[in-house]
Amino acid sequence: MRVEAFVYPAPWSQLVAAARRAEAAGFDAVTIPEIVNEPLMDLALASQVTQRVSLRTGILVAFPRSPMVVASTAMELHRNSGGRVVLGLGTQVKGHIERRFGMPWPDAPARQLSDYVKALRAIWLCWQRRQPLRFDSEYYRLSVMTPEFSHPPTSFGPIPVYTAAVRAAMLRLAGRVGDGVRLHGFCTRRYLEEVVVPQLDRGLEQGGRPRDRFEVCGGGFICTGPTDEVVARQVEHVRYRTAFYGSTRTYAPVMELHGWGDLAAELHRMSKAGKWEQMAAQIPDDVVHTFAAVARWDGLAKAVEERFGGISDAVELQFAHDTAVEPLRDVLTDVSRIPTRFERHPTWDEL
Repeated sequence: MRVEAFVYPAPWSQLVAAARRAEAAGFDAVTIPEIVNEPLMDLALASQVTQRVSLRTGILVAFPRSPMVVASTAMELHRNSGGRVVLGLGTQVKGHIERRFGMPWPDAPARQLSDYVKALRAIWLCWQRRQPLRFDSEYYRLSVMTPEFSHPPTSFGPIPVYTAAVRAAMLRLAGRVGDGVRLHGFCTRRYLEEVVVPQLDRGLEQGGRPRDRFEVCGGGFICTGPTDEVVARQVEHVRYRTAFYGSTRTYAPVMELHGWGDLAAELHRMSKAGKWEQMAAQIPDDVVHTFAAVARWDGLAKAVEERFGGISDAVELQFAHDTAVEPLRDVLTDVSRIPTRFERHPTWDEL
């Protein structure tokens, strides 16, 4: 199993230190989300102080950016980092796209994201094979590419594109067109087994794509640390995150699957009333443990295998800036021994 170091936005000096520490500890990837930052810019910094780890967005919001802008920026980083970019894309939600980014929300988000992924590949293939750019879809029409604006062919493989997914339509989309899926932390083992896996398998079948070329990332929270006190603090953090996400209607199917519809409704009501700091108290311990793998470092591999094994190929871990590298390296070695189904990404010839 691959283990990603999930690095939240921070001052650049801290981000650089976190990337160095992640590689030294043996993480397989540095993954950076989009919150108040530009993830590809942050990963460019990380690329300059690392040599091995893959550089992943978890995720980059697609719709406010044109496919050409993302294709060019990602390719520049890919070439200059030695072919280490893995591009995670997501749609965000309607309110944020319309009222935060000032962009129109598509009538069919899954179809537009599918076109977006295909447009990226058409652009990259245009550059790699020095062929004309011809992409005509429902949402994007691309037909101009001059030598001046073309990236040179790369000796590295294609940039893998993962899409974020929670609900059935987006899960099928990921399997149909993605090189992987970034599952939300707001997932349970039961949701993985009863919803995620069947929908991903359906998408892979529709796209005629093998499972061993497709990586499943995440699908739950992890609360861990060297001591019980550290684990307890992470449990409280996850309790708050569970309340936050549980209040959002987008994630209602996860709650409803477990019979927690009434809890979700109460959380939504409290969020509308601005009672954010009081919401976590509504989440009992059994709900937290259903969403998270909880264990000290010495029991983490077993907890991760029970929670994610057989489904997820990669999991995310966060660590404090003062975490000792040596014991963390041993923990990651244990987790990496968990067997997974993913083997490799497609080559240029397989696109």
